[in-house]
Amino acid sequence: MTTFPPTTTFADKPTLTGDLVVLRPFDEDDLEAMAEAIRDPEVGRLTGSVHSSDEAGAVPDEVVLRDWYGTRNDQEDRLDLAVVDRATGRVVGEVVLNEWEEENASCNFRILLGPDGRDRGLGTEATRLVLRHAFEALGLHRVSLEVYAFNPRGQRAYEKAGFVTEGVCRDALRFDGEWVDAVVMSVLDVEWAQHRGRPELA
Repeated sequence: MTTFPPTTTFADKPTLTGDLVVLRPFDEDDLEAMAEAIRDPEVGRLTGSVHSSDEAGAVPDEVVLRDWYGTRNDQEDRLDLAVVDRATGRVVGEVVLNEWEEENASCNFRILLGPDGRDRGLGTEATRLVLRHAFEALGLHRVSLEVYAFNPRGQRAYEKAGFVTEGVCRDALRFDGEWVDAVVMSVLDVEWAQHRGRPELA
């Protein structure tokens, strides 16, 4: 079991480079790309940010977005990085480590990809890069997430990166008048040490 290095915090904002994506701190030029990604109806639905199809795809408030992304690099208890498609140089989404529990050496993971970032393996590589940073640089013990039951594609992608299903939060989201379960998944440091985000090869 690893322990969280006392001199390492989420205040450090790394740039993580893979074959398909680069994960880097946000800059002010990323606002338009993030607004475009968030405007996609699938993003609102799959992240649970909205509760109806009518709300999904609404134009995000530019002032709120500018304030949010303009302050991400100042946060010392979470890590927000832009996902850049290396093939095009465009920002296609974000990855986040948040809800940090220092004493438990654990945190939550989430990822948001707009239409330009899907179905090409970018999300899986971005997830592996973040997990490597979480376990090997930050020394975390556990990284967890929740994925809604109407997102089996997301669940499969998380499994490919090493997440294991722990259980189900029943009726966690109400969308279009229907209750939707949330699947709880996690990766532990001992598991990461065995497969490095590729459980099929372990």
